[in-house]
Amino acid sequence: MPNLKNRAIFISHAWGYNAHYDRLVNWFNEEPNFSWSNYSVPSSKALPDKTSAGLSRGMTRQINPTNVVVILGGMYATHSAWIDYEIREAQRLGKTIIGVKPWGQERVPKSVRDASICEPVGWNRSSIINAIRTHS
Repeated sequence: MPNLKNRAIFISHAWGYNAHYDRLVNWFNEEPNFSWSNYSVPSSKALPDKTSAGLSRGMTRQINPTNVVVILGGMYATHSAWIDYEIREAQRLGKTIIGVKPWGQERVPKSVRDASICEPVGWNRSSIINAIRTHS
C-alpha cells in the first residue's frame, strides 16, 4: 500500500465558534486514509505575542508551511479582521483556499466565496475531505 499524502492544513475560524473547528478536527482525525498536520491556532493554543504585529507574524508563520487553508465561512467571517488577514496571507503565499459553509448557514461571505478554489462546500464530512483531496 502506498504512503498517504500528508496534508498540512490551517483551519481559519473565529474563536467564538470553536464547535465548528472542533468538529472539523475530529472529522479529519477520524477519516480513514487521511493524513494531516494541524497548523491552526485554536483558542487553547493562542499565539504568545498578543500585539497586532505579533499576531500577524504568528498567523503568517502558521499558514506558510501549509498546503491548504480551510476557511469556515460563517457570516461572522464578514466582521472578522483576522479571518480577512488569513485569507489575504494565504493568497499572498499561494495557498489553496477551500471555503466551507458551516451547518445551518444559508450564505457564505463574499470574501470567502471569492477566495475559495471551488464553490464553498457544505457542512458535510465527506464533502470537505473530498475537496481537500481534490485540490491539494
